[in-house]
Amino acid sequence: MDRLQSFTPVIPDVPKVLIVGSMPGVKSLAEQQYYGNPRNHFWSIMFTLLKEKRVENYQNKLSILKRNGIALWDTIGTCYREGSLDVNIQDAEPNDIIGLIKEYPTIKLIGCNGTKAYDTFKRNFTLESFPNVDVVKLPSTSPIPGKYNKNLEEKIEAWGVICQYL
Repeated sequence: MDRLQSFTPVIPDVPKVLIVGSMPGVKSLAEQQYYGNPRNHFWSIMFTLLKEKRVENYQNKLSILKRNGIALWDTIGTCYREGSLDVNIQDAEPNDIIGLIKEYPTIKLIGCNGTKAYDTFKRNFTLESFPNVDVVKLPSTSPIPGKYNKNLEEKIEAWGVICQYL
């Protein structure tokens, strides 16, 4: 099994919100795109919250996020994992989120996309490391049904918190 590498961060000129996932899934890694699985709810949530017309081109999607002050990255920089499920992540090494926040002090919210991203964040960083930044756990945008996975409308409502920071 090869060690997986997350993507470089997507950073607008003046980022206000940083959305962190855990580690891109198999489809996203193959496409080399954040949230590259078309079944993932991430882009639908973003288009709705930002009141943007849906686009399919990945660079256009990123432009919409950047124009709205939203940065993307992952809590995990490298790991081993069979398949796409977070439960299969092993030997995870975190990304340097502290360094990113120091480089971009305009970020005022870190939104953790799902439990694994949030737990990885808490395990590797203390909130004291981010004195001027709020950190929230958001429902996973994964399409995988589960006991705690909300439907799209519930996710949109919960993710609405990011709009307060834009």
